[in-house]
Amino acid sequence: MSALIDYTLHLADNSLILGQRNGEWCGHGPILEQDIAITNISLDLIGQARSLYQYAAVLINDSELSVSSKASSPLERRFGGEVSEDSLAYLRTEREFKNCLLVEQSNGDWAQTILRQFLFSSYQYYLYQYLQTNTDTTIAAIAEKSLKEVSYHLRWSSEWVIRLGDGTGESHGRMLKAIDELWRYTGEFFIPADYEKELKIDGASLKYEWSKKIKTVFDEATLTVPPDIFMQEGGKQGRHTEQLGYILTELQYMQRAYPGCEW
Repeated sequence: MSALIDYTLHLADNSLILGQRNGEWCGHGPILEQDIAITNISLDLIGQARSLYQYAAVLINDSELSVSSKASSPLERRFGGEVSEDSLAYLRTEREFKNCLLVEQSNGDWAQTILRQFLFSSYQYYLYQYLQTNTDTTIAAIAEKSLKEVSYHLRWSSEWVIRLGDGTGESHGRMLKAIDELWRYTGEFFIPADYEKELKIDGASLKYEWSKKIKTVFDEATLTVPPDIFMQEGGKQGRHTEQLGYILTELQYMQRAYPGCEW
């Protein structure tokens, strides 16, 4: 049960943090159509996070009840009652978040935002295809529903990578800079955390499909896949860059300033 809870939180945290990051573009997109597109992707990701947090809350509350039906659990005492999707999103600290490091990286310019989305959506697409057959029926159902949205995210970001990479000298140069900034965080996708090992998540096959997709799009965009380099990791275990602290400060402000507020 513990491994399933951690993995569900990992999936939810990935979607929430990237959704929050993309939401920073609202009102600042390069043109109105793309401003709306990136905002809608944010909403999709936050919707995925909600479904996963709701399931994680059920798992946590059920597991705590099985330990003791009389005394409240440490999480219940800390969160002031039963764990909920809101408490999981708004009341955990940086070390308790399990998202990959890539999704918390700053937006940078439009090229960096696009590349971050493409790298993550490529991974999420093949991951959710894989999870559709998971033995946990709730995870499988969430993956199946989310895959429809992720397919659009991947198509949209792929088109933009090609447009910028094979565009002007300026846009090509910005894509090269984005690759230099973000590629070091992609290896973490396929480095299993303990809870992934316990659940037997097959990262090797995912890496093969992901790498093939990245190369296909990069070739069309006249971009080169970087050689093997040292990869940053730790996000899945709660070791994050300083970027996550800034994100959570903004994301969690209202709930921490006015505990228990609802709207």
